[in-house]
Amino acid sequence: MKAAYVHIPFCEYICHYCDFNKIFIQNQPVELYLDYLNTEIAQVMQKHDKQKLDTIFIGGGTPTALDESQLTQLMTSISRHLLPSDKQIEFTVEANPGDLSYEKMRLLKSFGVNRFSIGVQSFEDRLLEKIGRVHRKQDVLRTVEDAKKAGFDNLSIDLMFGLPGQTAEDFERTLDLALSLDVQHFSAYSLIIEPKTVFYNLVQKGKLPLPPQEEEARMYELLMSRMEQAGFHQYEISNFSSPGMESRHNLTYWDNEEYFGFGAGAHGYVDGMREVNAGPLKKYMALIDESGSPITTRHKVTEDEQMEEELFLGLRKSAGVSKQVFKNKFGKELTDVFCEPIKVQKQKGLLEEDESSIFLSVQGRLLGNEVFQSFIGLS
Repeated sequence: MKAAYVHIPFCEYICHYCDFNKIFIQNQPVELYLDYLNTEIAQVMQKHDKQKLDTIFIGGGTPTALDESQLTQLMTSISRHLLPSDKQIEFTVEANPGDLSYEKMRLLKSFGVNRFSIGVQSFEDRLLEKIGRVHRKQDVLRTVEDAKKAGFDNLSIDLMFGLPGQTAEDFERTLDLALSLDVQHFSAYSLIIEPKTVFYNLVQKGKLPLPPQEEEARMYELLMSRMEQAGFHQYEISNFSSPGMESRHNLTYWDNEEYFGFGAGAHGYVDGMREVNAGPLKKYMALIDESGSPITTRHKVTEDEQMEEELFLGLRKSAGVSKQVFKNKFGKELTDVFCEPIKVQKQKGLLEEDESSIFLSVQGRLLGNEVFQSFIGLS
């Protein structure tokens, strides 16, 4: 167990596209939730060695929506129960440009945080307004500058494309500014319309003007070419880094390795079990009171499912799926287990193969979900 994810479900506002487990922070029992979160982490880690952890990721929601006192409460719990004492690890906090003050940065740094994942999405103020973000371009510039002053040298920026009313020219301007900021990592995702979001309701009413698929594909191709020109390696479908600055935490997921998931609505993969915590705060806390655990779903991952996950997670990486790693994990040849879908996807030009691995072609990156789907239910 090398990784731990901690979920903070509170937000100052709700973005129009977001379907993560989140609630408005106003009038919520934040300190009480943090007490229960501390209890959950402590009880789980009694059975595990925190010295083995290599990464911690605090996500949300919006972790930086917490005030300094609440952040201190959270970080004290993490320091006590999760943070190894004998080594430096990758310790990431998701942050909103609008509410990550210099004082919060210094506080987080004092507890060992060494990486921020900053939710920028766009540098076009009119697009930020359309998607329900309250920060603006100048907030991002100030946040990045303050983070560097505070001593952070591992910064990641999240971007989105395929937004309502967005053009390739809009996205190119965002890329130009993003690449000028001297940060080490970028994540860039196309907009996906999820149920139970504002955007989903607008789509149902025919009131969301999304770019055509050809324009969205053009944005992704622009993203790949501009990142390559700037020296950022595309190590995963949506992630780019300067040399050696890949997100080690996210690689845990794509390498299909196990990880802890703490907090309301968090997912974990522990001892061969996929686990899901209760999402609503009251239920999360009630379950901890009743049984000591907020887990509502446990699923024992079969070997067939593990092999499928190895493929559709691993193929997200540019390096693809290693034949030797697959054989070491499962005692079977990758090309025997998935002979037919590999053959079909290679014929379509979406998959490539060499002596050591299989991996998506450039065209395959544009149609990744189609490739991933072909490996499900066949092992």
